[in-house]
Amino acid sequence: MQDTATVDCPFCGQGMELVLDTNIASQRFVTDCEVCCRPFEVTAECENGDVLSVSAAGS
Repeated sequence: MQDTATVDCPFCGQGMELVLDTNIASQRFVTDCEVCCRPFEVTAECENGDVLSVSAAGS
């Protein structure tokens, strides 16, 4: 299953909507901000098709 979550870029503060695969319990990946183009790391925890938590950190 997929679900969406919103995170704020740790550099410029822009909110971004991410699509997450909720079948993967613990996820960590790098994505680029749509506004400032800087890469940041996203950590997500999912369970039973739900997103439990999402956080973003500058790399």
